[in-house]
Parts: sequence; C-alpha cells; structure tokens
Amino acid sequence: MSLLAIGLASLGGAGAVSAGTLVEFPNLPGHTPANLSGYLARPDSGLSAELGIRDYRGEGPFPAVVILHGCIGITGHFTGIADRLSSSGYVALAVDSLGPRGITSRCGVGSLDQPFDAYAALGYLSRLDFVDPARVAVLGESMGGFAVLYAVDRDLAAQYFHDRFRAAVAYYPGCDIPAAAAAMTAPTLILIGEADEANPVERCREMVAHARPDGAPIALTVYPGVHHNFDVAALTPGVRYLLHWLEYNEPAAKDAEEKTRAFLATHLAGASSDEPTAK
Repeated sequence: MSLLAIGLASLGGAGAVSAGTLVEFPNLPGHTPANLSGYLARPDSGLSAELGIRDYRGEGPFPAVVILHGCIGITGHFTGIADRLSSSGYVALAVDSLGPRGITSRCGVGSLDQPFDAYAALGYLSRLDFVDPARVAVLGESMGGFAVLYAVDRDLAAQYFHDRFRAAVAYYPGCDIPAAAAAMTAPTLILIGEADEANPVERCREMVAHARPDGAPIALTVYPGVHHNFDVAALTPGVRYLLHWLEYNEPAAKDAEEKTRAFLATHLAGASSDEPTAK
C-alpha cells in the first residue's frame, strides 16, 4: 500500500468524504521517475461543493498552492491541509515525493528531490484551465519546509526556472540554506517553535538576519515553548522520535493557520501573468 493510500485512509472511517482526487503528472524533463503523483483538491468540487463550505468569491481560474510533505511522506495531515485550502478558494496539490520513488521514509536523511518536484507540480497546475498560473504558492512542513526555502532561493532551485512561485510558506523548516546568504524570489513566511529540537530556530533567525536585501522579504514567526510538528493534532500527547520531541500545540497551530491564510490572501490576490517575481 503506498504512502499516499495510507494517508488517504487515515482521513476518516469508511464512507468519509474527501474534497480531492488522486492525480498523476509528468516530472521535469531529465528527472526520475517520469511521473509523480499527488492529491488534488479544488474549491468547486468534492467536499467543499457538497457541504457549501465556500469562504471565497467568484469562479475559476483559482489561485493554487503546492504542498510538500515531511520526511515520513504524505499522510492525512497533508491531504487535510489541501482540503482546508480548497474550502478557502485555492486549488491545492499535495505532492507525494516518496511513493513514486519506492521510498518509505527520508527521516534523518532529507531530500533534494522535493524542490524540483515542487516545480513539476507548478508546471502541471499551470496547464489546468481552472488554475491561474500567475498565482501559485508553495507550502511545506519540516523536510518539506526546507524544500520550500531551497525551491525559492534565487541561487538554488529557482535559478533554473522562469516560471516561479508567487509566495512561500515554511512550517518548522531546517534553515540551512547552502548559500552565502538567502535571496528569496518570492515573499516567504516561516513559522517555527522556540523549543524545536529537530530544526533549531536560531538558524532561521540567522538566515533572516543575513538575507540579501535584494531578495524578497522573509517574515519569521517564533512560538515560545512550542515544539516541532506543532500543527499535527495526532501528536497529542507528544512523542520523542529520532531524539527529538514532537508535540501538537493548539494555540500555535491555529495562529499559524490564520497567518498562512492571511499571507496567501495578500500575495496571491490580483497578480497578473505579466507581473514579474523577484529575480
């Protein structure tokens, strides 16, 4: 059973309704495997349409968000993020970077595939007639959060692509960008706990403090006393995994979701296809 299937099964019991569908899309030329897979939720179908959960206005084409998972792969947590975003008017694609490669976990190892998978997803979304290709953001958590930073840094993955993300959100990422100084090509929001043992917040503070002034702005929110995976409700109570404490924190999770929604609303509103991103 694939990680994606396990993740979808964890969404609820038999008969649970989800907003999205499984999709397969081409990887970038020269990258393996030839095709990637993911979970696509759109605001005008599925659970959102059936229950009338629509806190957005108008019809498509819609803005979109690419979602990058953590080191254990795609789970119901990430498909749930996609569903919630779709209820707010976004097309959301949670990318499975492990299943198509036959990998079960990258914990303790990390992945350099995810930033490029994000651009493959951007290309796929841009070809859908119900997506506005000028208004696509990328969001990731933990390993996926690092992939977000890598994807939008001007000297890393972004240098290879003309079509780029409009905004970036990184939950508790490793801020170990292997460059002299970060230079983001899109406004970036980082959300992390002060007590995060897996990805120390001080590295994020240093990255933000030394970011190049000609890059897009980086906003950093630090939650006092909060640990890694603070938005994963299943981590109640917390657990120690690979020497790091992981624990859900409801106030931080709610605040981070509100900040994410406001950030996306600001940076994905009204962009036109000829409006340039930071170079």
